[in-house]
Amino acid sequence: MTPAARIRCVSDASEISLIDQLEKVPPRVRPLVKAALDSVRKAAPRSAEEVPYRSVQPRSKSTMWKLVRFTAAGGNVIGIGTFPAHATIWFYRGRELDDGSGLLHGSGKDSRFITLLSVADAERPAVKSLVRKAFKLGPPA
Repeated sequence: MTPAARIRCVSDASEISLIDQLEKVPPRVRPLVKAALDSVRKAAPRSAEEVPYRSVQPRSKSTMWKLVRFTAAGGNVIGIGTFPAHATIWFYRGRELDDGSGLLHGSGKDSRFITLLSVADAERPAVKSLVRKAFKLGPPA
């Protein structure tokens, strides 16, 4: 079974599909987004659901284009988005994650993120470890 087949995709006809969004992602970061998706799909539990955001490319280059979120137990656990020059995996409860790798950044109340500048960044074992930890922690209360 492929990693994508393990995770149920939740969408309806009114949503912009993830495939449609990926076609519009700048070519420079498209491989980074695909690598992030692959890493999360491989490390996420079978019970995870993949939910595309109903979003379009932002007008501002400093605004993240949120593409998809992964849910479990009725709440958001991880999201994937992109900027013109890099992709991002963010963790809704990232502040609570044990990050011995030093990959997590951010100073928000709860969430933290990983910046992906190359496909290899998304394929690091530490990224997959953080994904597994995030799903064990679950969604925000």
